[in-house]
Amino acid sequence: MHPLDKDTTLERLSPERLAGRTSTHYSNFNGTFGGFTAAVLLRAVLDDPRRQGVPIALTVNYSAALNEGTFEVSVRERRTGKSTQHWSLELTQGDTVAATASVVCGQRRAVWSHHPAEPPHMPPPEQVPVFDGFKPGGWTSQYEMRFAKGAPDWNPRADGEIRSAHSQLWMRDVPERPLDYLSLASMSDAFVIRAFMVRGKFVPVGTITLTTFFHGNEEAMQAQGTHPLLCTADAHLFADGFADQIAHLWGKDGRLLATSTQIVWYKE
Repeated sequence: MHPLDKDTTLERLSPERLAGRTSTHYSNFNGTFGGFTAAVLLRAVLDDPRRQGVPIALTVNYSAALNEGTFEVSVRERRTGKSTQHWSLELTQGDTVAATASVVCGQRRAVWSHHPAEPPHMPPPEQVPVFDGFKPGGWTSQYEMRFAKGAPDWNPRADGEIRSAHSQLWMRDVPERPLDYLSLASMSDAFVIRAFMVRGKFVPVGTITLTTFFHGNEEAMQAQGTHPLLCTADAHLFADGFADQIAHLWGKDGRLLATSTQIVWYKE
């Protein structure tokens, strides 16, 4: 079983309450990788027998660090209509609310479509070397990243030397895993914090809220298989201790499969 599937497995305690445990595979320097938390919360809905349709949107609000150990997830179906279904979730450790979330599922139908967005031109993944600048262990070891532009550079530099926040890369799970909504939810947060990219220095940071929009149907996921996703990540603004971060994740056929946006807190 792939670590993502094994480590996001939840035990059902009641119809609306589940239990899980944090993962050593998806840890970071300050607790648990935010993409893992997002995947856990989405899985709580994916595994619910009341679910109708496929994920359309996932928003996670990170209110406290998720520390090593067990946690519980409460999941409530708020409303189910003809086209959409709305869920609310809360992840707790003891008396601490570590995250809240909302999930919207929808019935995708073969209706009029238009796809004006186009992926950036990049050399094929086999022509781009795998990035080896991460320390082994934790969530960065769970992804293969091949940077065509904007690779992380940890070399010391002057405070006034600001670099681009833009990155273009190929990315997939390690070990290889067929793409689905669970891996797409986790991968949408698997981009180096842009504040690190532009400054080249480590300061305390933390994602406050993350929203991922899923654009692909189940057939698009199956067609992707284990092929790397073409990804871009960027930022618009760093100000007053908060910064945005945006990402686009494209399939091998040039179809946009997901977009994500988040607000990151940083401390000087």
